[in-house]
Amino acid sequence: MDLKGRRDGLSWSDARLVRGCVRGSENAWAALLEKYKNLIFSIPVRQGIPRDDAADIFQRVCVLLLAELKHLRQPAALPMWLIRVTSHECLRWHRQERSRASQYAEETPLTPDDALLPDEVVARIKEEQMLREAIEALAPRCREVIQMLFFETPARPYEDVARSLGLATGSIAFIRGRCLTRLRRQLEKMGFR
Repeated sequence: MDLKGRRDGLSWSDARLVRGCVRGSENAWAALLEKYKNLIFSIPVRQGIPRDDAADIFQRVCVLLLAELKHLRQPAALPMWLIRVTSHECLRWHRQERSRASQYAEETPLTPDDALLPDEVVARIKEEQMLREAIEALAPRCREVIQMLFFETPARPYEDVARSLGLATGSIAFIRGRCLTRLRRQLEKMGFR
């Protein structure tokens, strides 16, 4: 699937993506992964799991998703299902690491708090996913402006953004404001509080 096809798929509802995946559509599967890859990957990274191991967890969650997708009764529950499954895979990773470490040192017991992500972390992960989806719903120029101004490290000066977009430097602040207003409206439409 090309980039345009993936972008189109990002606007599909979860119900449409799930139906397509269950029917064997590679385009739906690619769009589903594109839509949720950051959500899945952010959970192990947030828990301090090394990137290589986080990538392994990502792959395991994708395999589980592929196997279980046909059993998902409510497609709207997909983000929470992904958070829960990824969280459990992270827990499994932590247990394996503790087991390895216990070969060389006294074992640290697993506490009940280690079992699940705290509610505030789950809420933040859900908000981050909603933000990603809202940004994807914007027009391409707004997506680019927001990416360049707010998600690149180090932050890009207006001059660089203007040059990249072929615009006058003085227009970037106005475009940024307009794009942020559109993003706020999109978030409100999605129920973001």
